[in-house]
Amino acid sequence: HPLPSFSYINPAFNSLLALIINNNNNNLCVTLLIVAHSLAPSPFDSSDQAEKKLLSCKMAKNVGILAMEIYFPPTCVQQEALEVHDGASKGKYTIGLGQDCMAFCTDVEDVISMSLTAVNSLLEKYGVDPKQVGRLEVGSETVIDKSKSIKTFLMQIFEKCGNTDIEGVDSTNACYGGTAALFNCVNWVESSSWDGRYGLVVCTDSAVYAEGPARPTGGAAAIVMLIGPDAPIVFESKYRGSHMAHAYDFYKPNLASEYPVVDGKLSQTCYLMALDACYKHFCAKYEKFEGKQFSISDAEYFVFHSPYNKLVQKSFARLVFDDFTRDASSIDEAAKEKFAPFSSLSGDESYQSRDLEKVAQQVAKPFYDSKVQPTTLIPKQVGNMYTASIYAAFVSLLHNKNSELAGKRIVMFSYGSGLTATMFSLKLQEGQHPFSLSNIASVMSVDEKLKSRIEVAPEKFVETLKLMEHRYGGKDFVTSKDTSCLAPGTYYLTEVDSMYRRFYSQKATDCAPANGSIVNGH
Repeated sequence: HPLPSFSYINPAFNSLLALIINNNNNNLCVTLLIVAHSLAPSPFDSSDQAEKKLLSCKMAKNVGILAMEIYFPPTCVQQEALEVHDGASKGKYTIGLGQDCMAFCTDVEDVISMSLTAVNSLLEKYGVDPKQVGRLEVGSETVIDKSKSIKTFLMQIFEKCGNTDIEGVDSTNACYGGTAALFNCVNWVESSSWDGRYGLVVCTDSAVYAEGPARPTGGAAAIVMLIGPDAPIVFESKYRGSHMAHAYDFYKPNLASEYPVVDGKLSQTCYLMALDACYKHFCAKYEKFEGKQFSISDAEYFVFHSPYNKLVQKSFARLVFDDFTRDASSIDEAAKEKFAPFSSLSGDESYQSRDLEKVAQQVAKPFYDSKVQPTTLIPKQVGNMYTASIYAAFVSLLHNKNSELAGKRIVMFSYGSGLTATMFSLKLQEGQHPFSLSNIASVMSVDEKLKSRIEVAPEKFVETLKLMEHRYGGKDFVTSKDTSCLAPGTYYLTEVDSMYRRFYSQKATDCAPANGSIVNGH
């Protein structure tokens, strides 16, 4: 009998059906025909019904990041100057923490204004119609309101264009919320719920600490990512490995204060334990699907959540040691000899061993320089951006290596205290303009943004934090409205009224900053 044609469902369907018939598998043949008939448009379907059936057969391919934008405040303080101001030993912040500079918000900027600026900039620079966005997810741990999400503030941009049909809200768990928001958008585009529009992810935070040893690990930024099919930055979701547990390493129980409670030593141990667990799960899934063992040589670059650079150095060194404990043949003989004295350490002992830490960093150094160092620029210059930190590290990689990344695999490690962590991987391809690696790097203008910042004295930084302390959770005040440091197009906070409602304005795009230069690269 002539074969029925179901080419409108899948061009390969006829070939598959012929193969089954030729092999006399009648049961499977009947099953496939029933499935095909249930999906296929019939002569009795309306055009809308036929379209729905055809759409249900189309799944998004190569889902990932199409476009990115980053914003950080134009005000910053040098870590060297902060060392002197704090009476710290020379190199405590610059070498001990590995940090160079730290961004911070003045009284006219916060996580909402930074997000508004970054979202608006991405839509404009890539020519994306706000009506094309169907999901908007925000990751943040900076609490502005215990009920009203940051996402709802961002809806002002979309309401103006008549688009209120946008799913998604905020995700919160320390520095992990941005990754949760990102996975939500990626999963949505890959799902049967996807309506063909873009997803938009916002990671935004202002990291500030009370006076003391943690204060130099602050920072502030917002990063926006556009999610869709046929992306230059594709998620390899099948390898994703997570670790979730209960810990009091870093938390914010005092809702009257912006400052966290931090157990620094425990936080580092939790980070490394989560890294080990995620790497174990990631490797197991890779080996299941690829049929071979994974080691650091199977990825060109590694990107880490970056509270401070020294922890990133320790973390990558830990992965090298993990490769040794999993399969010593994956590392060279010299490295084996150096690691041998530590092979009998228990997990807990290994986290506390300073000797192992030093040896691991020595062994890992040449690999770190090639696989991790290109990711460290923005985290070292801007500081800890909480949910945005890992993606700022990825932006650094795009900035430094965009012309060399096509075909490369990037392993990402996201961590949030409390604790939540995931290791996942990305596969990169050049893409097509405007959604290409080269254009993404060009649009973000990292060098210009860093070079155009305004360095302030530590005294001014401390004074600003004291003002923010006083105003935190407050109402009925007007900000300085000083926009002299802000670039045209930047959003800023103007007022919090007697009902705690926050109001923002956008600096006019037709006027230059007071100093006559373009601040922050916009």
